[in-house]
Amino acid sequence: MTAPLTPPPHDDSAHQVRQAPPPAGAPVGDGYEQDGPGMRTELREAAVVTVAVALGGVLLGLLWWWLAPRVPLVGDEIDKSWVVYLKDTEGEQAVGVDGTFILLGLAFGLVSAVVVFLLRRRGGVPLVVALGLGGLLGSVLAWRLGVWLGPESDVLAHARAAGKGVTFSAPLKLSAKGALLAWPLAGLLVHLGLTALFGPRDPEPPYAEGR
Repeated sequence: MTAPLTPPPHDDSAHQVRQAPPPAGAPVGDGYEQDGPGMRTELREAAVVTVAVALGGVLLGLLWWWLAPRVPLVGDEIDKSWVVYLKDTEGEQAVGVDGTFILLGLAFGLVSAVVVFLLRRRGGVPLVVALGLGGLLGSVLAWRLGVWLGPESDVLAHARAAGKGVTFSAPLKLSAKGALLAWPLAGLLVHLGLTALFGPRDPEPPYAEGR
């Protein structure tokens, strides 16, 4: 009596396809590998940076109001009408007002970029946008605060109150509105430079065996 013939076990190893390991950052299962915080976290950090940098405009406005040179004016009454003119027509105080704001803006851009980089070295597009937007909002806040703290904007009323021939200070104003860009541009350039020089580097992909 012969034993029943049983077919040999089917070996599918020859038909199996070897799959290469997924590249870095590719989907694993139902999720994704994230190299750092998620987008929601980055947006939250960017919002905090925007508000914090913009509030620095209060300090910039105070320093501008304190350090900016005063433009001397003189009032006179002619035919019962008041006129106001510059006491020193060749003075450079008006240029110094804008220059002071620009220099302070550059300094604030440098400091804010260094602080943001030290707190968040990985950077990211939301953080860079937040740094630029916060610097612009801070510049506008500093400008309006300095004007509000400065001398009275109604020069004719100020001249009448001071008296005929009495020197008084002109309102604090920013003639070159491009000075508002000093802070955000300096912050962006310094932050990009720090990230390029000292920021973390992405790991190089490993070489395949036999190559």
